[in-house]
Amino acid sequence: MGDCPLKGEKRLIQLVVSILLFFVLFFGIAFILNMLLRQSWLMAFIYPIIVLLIVDDIPFKTYFTNTGSAFQSLGNRLVGLTVVDIVILVSGFIGTVVSGVVIKMLRKNGYQMF
Repeated sequence: MGDCPLKGEKRLIQLVVSILLFFVLFFGIAFILNMLLRQSWLMAFIYPIIVLLIVDDIPFKTYFTNTGSAFQSLGNRLVGLTVVDIVILVSGFIGTVVSGVVIKMLRKNGYQMF
């Protein structure tokens, strides 16, 4: 296989699609949670925990059984994130914040959901 001249363009397209997917996915999840639980910023507080679960690859119970090595592993993984990974994860957080703003605006304009 030779060198693909579109390799950089393909990666850029993948980055843009990933950013949009994370934004839309977490906007939708946060919107539904905000609508059902009437807590406009709940998902914005939960999102960092979700990011930690996405980034780390060890089982969740390890945080309770082997705390020291679990958090050390998590720290190493967080430090090892690339700029692209951070941009994608931040786009998901922006989606949760925009969802809170949209819910607030809808409620202010008189829309009641559930």
